Amino acid sequence: MVLRLLLSPITAPFNSLIWIGEQILERAETERDDKENLSKRLLALQLAFDMGEITEDEFEAQEEELLLQIQALEDENRDETD
Repeated sequence: MVLRLLLSPITAPFNSLIWIGEQILERAETERDDKENLSKRLLALQLAFDMGEITEDEFEAQEEELLLQIQALEDENRDETD
């Protein structure tokens, strides 16, 4: 415990960098998962349309909504990296 306190001024910056890296990784994984889920929903929508389970109007409305959500995620990601 005493050694940890004495080394704290040296190790604290490294621990902070590790924490920041973990936060960035967590955020990237969440965004990737969100985009994957939207892509899966888009594929399921296409299959439902192809099988005649939904009308063309329903398909187009839902497709547009999903594509807008995907675009918003990509725009948000691009804004954060700029």
